Amino acid sequence: MAEAVVTTQRDWGNRTDRKNAKTKYTLERVGVETFKEEVERRAGIKFEPIRPYEFTGRGDRIGWVKGIDNKWHLTLFIENGRILDYPGRPLKTGLLEIAKIHKGEFRITANQNLIIAGVPESEKAKIEALARDHGLMNAVKPQRENSMACVSFPTCPLAMAEAERFLPSFTDKVEAILEKHGIPDEHIVMRVTGCPNGCGRAMLAELGLVGKAPGRYNLHLGGNRIGTRIPRMFRENITEPEILDSIDELVGRWAKEREAGEGFGDFTVRAGIIRPVLDPARDFWE
Repeated sequence: MAEAVVTTQRDWGNRTDRKNAKTKYTLERVGVETFKEEVERRAGIKFEPIRPYEFTGRGDRIGWVKGIDNKWHLTLFIENGRILDYPGRPLKTGLLEIAKIHKGEFRITANQNLIIAGVPESEKAKIEALARDHGLMNAVKPQRENSMACVSFPTCPLAMAEAERFLPSFTDKVEAILEKHGIPDEHIVMRVTGCPNGCGRAMLAELGLVGKAPGRYNLHLGGNRIGTRIPRMFRENITEPEILDSIDELVGRWAKEREAGEGFGDFTVRAGIIRPVLDPARDFWE
């Protein structure tokens, strides 16, 4: 089925125009039902009718999880998905040592993290010891676990502002704001993308930054934690200090005025700080 989806997009998508190359544009052009019928034809299957479902989260479960096959799966938080040997945290070397003894799989997640999958009980302690010895299981705060950026400079030719190299220090400052307002264990789903093409998925964040020029970003607010609402632009073409000033003010209100269990994005909508995007094709820019 995965091959059928990919080949349908390959054949039906518009790869000659990068701005129109994503699958979402193909779906918008041909319709979901037509695309689905083609996937069914290529895969030789028939999809069952849609059953009721509900998203309750989209983050990875960091740490050990036992699968239905009774094998263990270790999800490692990898900041920005960048596996290198850092001072005091030789991540790349650690994964090499794990690969020498691990007979299961390594799985990359949609959140830039890594799962060491299919670990039998007998190998669990060895894998964990190697991971800890190489800084792969260092504790991080929820805000960092829920922040992500695209590659941007110096790799991407479309980059307009920093993203991957900007995010770690920016996250430090956001964590300090959360602590200042008495909610250090809270988090905001935060994404930074270096240009409007959106590889950092800022348009699925509670707080999204979209690069406009070196050191300048559009600030988007009002998405939700489960990624089913698009954020709307709140401030345009602003600097990091201006962004942090806005976050400081808004987090202060969120900490004092939120309802039980209310996420940051939902709060900004309920409090009237930003209007929700109800139909992205029609009201995103209103």
